[in-house]
Amino acid sequence: MPGIFQDTLGHLIEVAGDHLEEKVDQHLAGSQIVTPLLPERPVKKTWYRLLIPEASSGDGSDYHIYIKGGTRNRLCIFLSGGGVAWDEYTAARPVTVGKLVGNQPNFYWNNLRPITEFMNVGFGMMETNSAHNPFDDWCFIVITYATGDFHVGNNDFAFETEDGGEDVLHFNGHKNFLEGMKQAVKFFPAPVQLLIAGDSAGAFAVPALTPEIVENYYPDCPDVTLFSDSALLRFDGWRETARDVWKAEERIWSAIHTDNIVLDWYRKLYKDYGDRFRYLYACSTRDYLLSAYYNAANGGTYTTDEEMQEIFCGQLQELLAELKAEIPGIGLFLNDWKAPYTKGGTIHTAVRRPWFYIRNGARDTMAQWLFDAVHGRVYDVGLEKLEKKTEL
Repeated sequence: MPGIFQDTLGHLIEVAGDHLEEKVDQHLAGSQIVTPLLPERPVKKTWYRLLIPEASSGDGSDYHIYIKGGTRNRLCIFLSGGGVAWDEYTAARPVTVGKLVGNQPNFYWNNLRPITEFMNVGFGMMETNSAHNPFDDWCFIVITYATGDFHVGNNDFAFETEDGGEDVLHFNGHKNFLEGMKQAVKFFPAPVQLLIAGDSAGAFAVPALTPEIVENYYPDCPDVTLFSDSALLRFDGWRETARDVWKAEERIWSAIHTDNIVLDWYRKLYKDYGDRFRYLYACSTRDYLLSAYYNAANGGTYTTDEEMQEIFCGQLQELLAELKAEIPGIGLFLNDWKAPYTKGGTIHTAVRRPWFYIRNGARDTMAQWLFDAVHGRVYDVGLEKLEKKTEL
């Protein structure tokens, strides 16, 4: 069942019963992990929801980000994931719980519901008061995502709905990012250390948006690390999508020259900034979700199987070789953890999931690897996992 956030669906379905989607949202809203109202003086190590009135989600509904103060003057700007849309067909099929359960195509989140709050700040690197989390004392800005455009879009895209009606997908990702940052930087004006990270769609956005972050908001920060968790989707139409569908700024779409958008964006970033940053990349060897997206984007269906997963593994090997050759000193973290609640493949993202704390074989956890990297100790974990096939 390709879909986003499936490792909690079993429990949610049991809770929900009839009227599945509404009951899932109600259940998650009742398990509140975020303080909705931001006081004049935010309490440290507490998550707050910050409404951004000038921004909107893909379906036109309200948009907000999350912030958390830390006990140290170190800041992580985290770009959230949540799928992608590249044409009318994908725009007409956003994620709903019903589609996930019914095994129907579902390509991106188009609003910020309680279930997306659970995804954004519930686990892994985002946990608070956790002895396992070495980033618990950091400050955080979480730029949420519900626009299907890798955080770079600036377009109202008309499409035909599944039932033949008309609708508009607001590719507002870039505007949302800018408006969110405008509000959030007031709370974190001058960090001594900066980590720009993202998972899934947000992992693609890291190299695309880093120039704006470091030039417009934190030009004086002396210590910057970049981290993309699970960004690989080969598609010949990326340049046209970014230019004509998302209507991204020219500096963003003009950097795309191949079918590998994340590699092109990292190439451009390294050309412009070189060793000013530390560079980190993580992925699983046979990502069940990214392999399904690859299948759909290249003429197949939105499903994954052993063949698609092996194709993905080969593409990942090529990407890592190119990253190593073109970005000296980049640190890699690979895993082959089996994806739960699916028919095959490995997990999709780990940094905001329970796997963040799991030891990768006999080596380090992602938490330890990432903590070491931001302190200047950059190394690779799990490269040997590309050589063997995961037992499913």
